[in-house]
Amino acid sequence: MDIDSHAGELASDLGVEKQEVAADLETLLEYDVPLNEAKQSLRRKHGGGGGGTAPTVASIGDVATTDSSVTVTGRVLTNGTRTIMYNGEERTISEGEIADETGVISYTAWETFGFAVGDTITVGNAGVREWDGEPQLNFNENTSVTTEAASLSVPYEIGGERSLVDLDPGDRGVVVEATVIECEQRTIDGRDGPTDILSGVLGDDTARLPFTDWDVHATIEAGASVRLDDCYVRKHRGVPSVNVSEFTTVTPLDRSIAVTETAPTMELGTAITEGSTFDVELRGTVIDVRDGSGLIQRCPECNRVIQNGQCRSHGAVSGVDDLRVKAIFDDGTGTATVVLGREQTERVYGGTLADAREQARDAMDKDVVTTAIAAEIVGLEHRVRGSLSVDDYGATLDATEFEPLTDDPTDRAQALLTEVNG
Repeated sequence: MDIDSHAGELASDLGVEKQEVAADLETLLEYDVPLNEAKQSLRRKHGGGGGGTAPTVASIGDVATTDSSVTVTGRVLTNGTRTIMYNGEERTISEGEIADETGVISYTAWETFGFAVGDTITVGNAGVREWDGEPQLNFNENTSVTTEAASLSVPYEIGGERSLVDLDPGDRGVVVEATVIECEQRTIDGRDGPTDILSGVLGDDTARLPFTDWDVHATIEAGASVRLDDCYVRKHRGVPSVNVSEFTTVTPLDRSIAVTETAPTMELGTAITEGSTFDVELRGTVIDVRDGSGLIQRCPECNRVIQNGQCRSHGAVSGVDDLRVKAIFDDGTGTATVVLGREQTERVYGGTLADAREQARDAMDKDVVTTAIAAEIVGLEHRVRGSLSVDDYGATLDATEFEPLTDDPTDRAQALLTEVNG
């Protein structure tokens, strides 16, 4: 098989480097991907122009992942800007959504086309690729964009203003007004070396969500109410996370954004089915306390729990004492592991970390601390609030609140019957 000739044809068609296409094509063929399927995959990856055939003129609702290129006319709903690393180079791209009367589709623009939110544009020879199972448009050097004089009427909100509860992973160019509930500055290993970022929690009257500020805006601080123009939303630990970049405009507000004090109360089975949730309240019974609870030790470098003085990442270390609870929580509809940090564990245990050390030393067995904690919570109903993550290993809730239910079960049953019977 002459890979070189196929790569040359694709590179010419897609407007990319032949060497890059040849490497990708060879990799796919090595994994026994049929040639035609491999070529089609590369066309989708690079937003290709369909092998020299004319792009399909389509309604946005009809664009499918099997299309190679399309021409569409739509209204720009959102338009955000960010930088990414592509083939080892930093690229500035625009992302957002456009719509017509038949549907909405997201886009990535690899060139500067000069359109703005609210514009009606005709996009010629837009590449189509699959992203999270849905079609996405790629505007590249082979794409033409024309701004139309007449505005297209669409049944969708124009502009990126969103409440926190309405944000979904993949949203780009969004605008939120929120209060900064928590905020801390830390240094991470970024793509250019050590990088300072801000991270914390935002809140409005609909929800609370985590955020990351990759450009350390001084006006983002705990207690401040701010307007964030041009954010994007990623999935972090299974939940939407607001990302602030160098292209985000941060404006302090002269009014305070109210923050919801409550979290949605859900049955655990429903919460697991819906997926990870940043802030949720559950009610159920602690049926057991798992191994790894009570008096534990953490790695001083990465804070992971260690066993027998060994850290998975750093080998033999001198562990730092801590307290933790991993409780198995059940409400009759599902089961989750509820994790309590030191402060909540001390409250359940009825003593401090120093008290736990002393008890373990006197008994010459740290498991006595776990036993004491289990005696306080196992078999009892509790209300728990926190961030629920759901993955292949099950459901885990990192608790921010944990307290026993003191109301009479008979009263709750009667209230439920009253609600059911109207």
